[in-house]
Order: sequence, then C-alpha cells, then structure tokens
Amino acid sequence: MTAGLVGAALALSLAAPARAGETPAAPATAASADGWRLTPTGTEVRFRGLAAVDRHTAWAAGSRGTVLRTTDAGRTWRDISPAGAEDLELRDVEAFDARRAVVLAIGEGEASRLLRTEDGGATWTETFRNTDPRAFYDCVTFLDRRHGLALSDPVDGRFRVLSTRDGGRSWEVLPDAGMPAALPGEAGFAASGQCLVTAGSGGQDVWFATGGAATARVFHSADRGRTWTVTDSPVPAGDPARGVFALAFRDRHHGLAVGGDYRTGRPSPQAAAVTADGGRTWTPAGTPPPAYRSGVAWLPHSRSAALAVGPTGTDLTRDGGRTWRTVDTGSYDTVDCTPDGGCWASGEKGRIAVLARP
Repeated sequence: MTAGLVGAALALSLAAPARAGETPAAPATAASADGWRLTPTGTEVRFRGLAAVDRHTAWAAGSRGTVLRTTDAGRTWRDISPAGAEDLELRDVEAFDARRAVVLAIGEGEASRLLRTEDGGATWTETFRNTDPRAFYDCVTFLDRRHGLALSDPVDGRFRVLSTRDGGRSWEVLPDAGMPAALPGEAGFAASGQCLVTAGSGGQDVWFATGGAATARVFHSADRGRTWTVTDSPVPAGDPARGVFALAFRDRHHGLAVGGDYRTGRPSPQAAAVTADGGRTWTPAGTPPPAYRSGVAWLPHSRSAALAVGPTGTDLTRDGGRTWRTVDTGSYDTVDCTPDGGCWASGEKGRIAVLARP
C-alpha cells in the first residue's frame, strides 16, 4: 500500500479552520497529500506519548524521560525534557496548548509520577508521586482544562483512579466504591496513552480499556470517574499480552477499540471493535486490521473515517470502524488528530510523523 492513501483519507474531513489571518486550507486529496511525513527529531527514543494541539503544535513523550515539542508543524523539535528525568519511562502526555502540558511516567511504586509545565517545558513541577508499591499508572486524560483522571492497574482487586480539578496541579485518589471488581490478571496497557480517554473537551464521560484477563473489557464513567460500568469487548484477550490497547470516541456514543497481541509475530484476529451506544455494547470489525494495533484516532470532522496504528503499519476505516484497510507500513505506536486538520503519529526510534498537507 502507498502512503498517499493516508493523505487521501483527509479528504473525507472538512477543510481545516484557518488561524486568524490565514487563508483556509482546502481538504487534502490523493494527488495533493503524500501521507505520513517523518520529521527530524534527532533522537532514537521511543515515543508512546503524543498530544497534538493543532497542525502546528504537538508534544511527544518517551523513554529516558524525553519530552519534545514542535510549534512549526514538525520542521523542528525542541528537547524540553524535565531535568533529572533520565530514568523515567514517559508513556503519556496531555497538552492544553503550546505552553501547558502534563506528562505521565509509568512503573511500580514511585516510578509512577505526574509532572506539569506552564512555560513550554522550560520548567517542570512534579505534582504526583505514587507511594503505593501495588499501584502502576498507565494513562492520563483530561475532560477539560481543569478536570482530569489517571488510571492505575488494580489495587485490592479494583482499578485505581486519580482525579484533578485544577489542571493537574494536584491529584487525589478517588474512592473505589463505584468501581466494578477487576478480573484475575486484568490490567491496562501503557502502550500509547490511549487506554483512558474522553470524547472531547467539556463532557463528563470517560472510558478505559483492559486486557490480560480472559476477557478484554471497556469501563465507562458518566460522572468524571466517580462511578463506573463495564462491558465485555470482542477483542481477544488472555495472558499479559492481549486485549484492548486503545480507544477513541468521536462523541459520547460512537467509539473505536483496537488491540491484539503485542508480541512480535503473534496473530491478532479481531483486533478492532466498534460501539454506537457509548460502550454498552461492542461489535467486532467485519474486516479488522491485519495485526496488533496500539493507537487509534478519528479523522477531523469526519463521522466515519479513522486511523489505527501499530508497529507493522497504519490502517484506515471509511465506515466507522466496520472495515479497515492498510495504507502505510511504517511503525508507529500512537496517533492523534486535531480539529484544524492536523494528524500526528509517533513511535520507535524517534519516529514522529505528520500527515502531509497540500
């Protein structure tokens, strides 16, 4: 498959809104967009955390405590890594704009931390450090600029959730009385920063995905994480390596789930599913991606088009997740798109790409 087909997918979305003083951009076409365009990051670390602000600005977080930021559509990247963070494994980043962002470091006990910057990464403040050796945080998400949640693997048989009401400046562990019991071996996957997601700014709905147990499940909260329901997904699960790795909701009803078996060369049948009722029920994709996928994102302004990414390629759906087609064979771990028409992907060996525009 050619990368140009990825660019053709953007034609399914509306023309991106222009910044003040800019001429509105026309939708991309197969002839005018070349698909993923790798950008020069100058590093070989793996970027599993990605936050796209717009088509000019994006943040990436990765191994060895690395954080990069671009404000010129990926032409240059600035290393804004927190001082002394070389031993941290950063797996998620949530950015509010070009100056404010929160990053999550994963690991057992004190390895799990949250840091925030308000000056574009010039300085960072550690706002949470996990002191419970049983907890392991996987993902962080924000419902708006103030309210956010972070997800830990089960502690005492239930998933643990952190909450912030001040944009990540402080965090508290939520009571687990409203959390269904976890299955034996069940956990989240810190693979792409998309195991815990919202449906966009301003709502109260949050979802998280699991694997590792006999069944991969999707949890849903309609009250910012205080109470939860849970539903089985058709994505195969089992042992520590299989399940749902990423979710994406374009509104509070329509969502996508992707995953599989992350071990190289292992088959991943039924690696995608779709919901139209907010996650109460899930239907397996009729034609799923051909292999494990760790990231997924709806294309801007489209009700039916989305991209899924993984180490063996990028897949496109044009029918809301029912069928998928491989359109690129580059390795990526996560993908993120923005309302102004920007789409970004990141992964191993310092790879960060932007969807080329005319």
